[in-house]
Amino acid sequence: MKFDCPLPFNDNEKINLAHGGGGRRMARLIQEIILPHFPDCDVENIHDGAILEFGSERLAFTTDSFVVTPQFFPGGNIGDLAINGTLNDLAMCGAQPLYLSCAFILEEGYSMESFRQVLVSMGDAATSAGVGLITGDTKVVDHGKGDGIFITTTGIGHVMPGAMIDPRRVQSGDVVIINGPVGDHGMAIMCQRENLAIQGELASDTRTLHEETAAIINQFGEDIHCLRDMTRGGLATVMNEIAQTANATIHLDEGSIPVNAPTKSACELLGIDPLYVANEGKLAIFAAAGIGEDILETLRKTNRLNRPVIIGRVGNLEGPRVILRGVLGGSRILDLLSGEQLPRIC
Repeated sequence: MKFDCPLPFNDNEKINLAHGGGGRRMARLIQEIILPHFPDCDVENIHDGAILEFGSERLAFTTDSFVVTPQFFPGGNIGDLAINGTLNDLAMCGAQPLYLSCAFILEEGYSMESFRQVLVSMGDAATSAGVGLITGDTKVVDHGKGDGIFITTTGIGHVMPGAMIDPRRVQSGDVVIINGPVGDHGMAIMCQRENLAIQGELASDTRTLHEETAAIINQFGEDIHCLRDMTRGGLATVMNEIAQTANATIHLDEGSIPVNAPTKSACELLGIDPLYVANEGKLAIFAAAGIGEDILETLRKTNRLNRPVIIGRVGNLEGPRVILRGVLGGSRILDLLSGEQLPRIC
């Protein structure tokens, strides 16, 4: 997907945090610097992973790296985050997970006790999902040359029969659904990092989503057009990426987008828009008009943690825009960030 950007690369430019933030600079880094150095492959890439065809079978394949600081935070740690994040990327392809690999980069001096805690969380998350960790790699770098621990996980899964998940299938009239409040993960990390005391419980929402995606695909099949977990860049970035790929105008209702009170308070304190804050247990669903309420009911039955809502609809397919209707009336364009709002949160 391509995004207009007034800030082209030049030979004197340095990599900065915004190049990994999921916004405009990251999109340009991938399109203009990374991809031209690799040969084109005849493989379907649908945003969170690639679909590999073996005869009549379809496998989803994905990889992700996790560099969160701090590594331990309310609601989880870098270990279960790494497992859940990769499993969710498979789920967004319409796949059920089969196997994972993991690679560790450890900094000299990192606490063995902390490493054991990370491993326990990874094992528990994988066991809970019924997925095997079958291969991996470990490297250790000199003290001061890392940040404690970095984890890369790669996953493969079986694409469900009837799954036709692709942002290019988004159609005019599609309903847009999310499965709960946004911004919890990013704000839990930020408050932990900055030692901010916020009234109320503020915890990461990290968890797997493949049970929810399986339930709605089994029930609604090809009427589920697109799935996307709202990680880096949050809801706003995901909506822009899908709008670009589908060449669609997406209309969102700000009053319908839930934000938990502690997260809202933290965002207000820090001057951050929760629509751009990362999540680790939330997904956006684009589905055919007329089945929105049925999807909500299915999601509620699948997991008690789901608090699904319809937040908007897809308008015309004549140009990529995301339009947010405000709670007090009026509308504004919800654009991609050019810089980095919250570094190192996933």
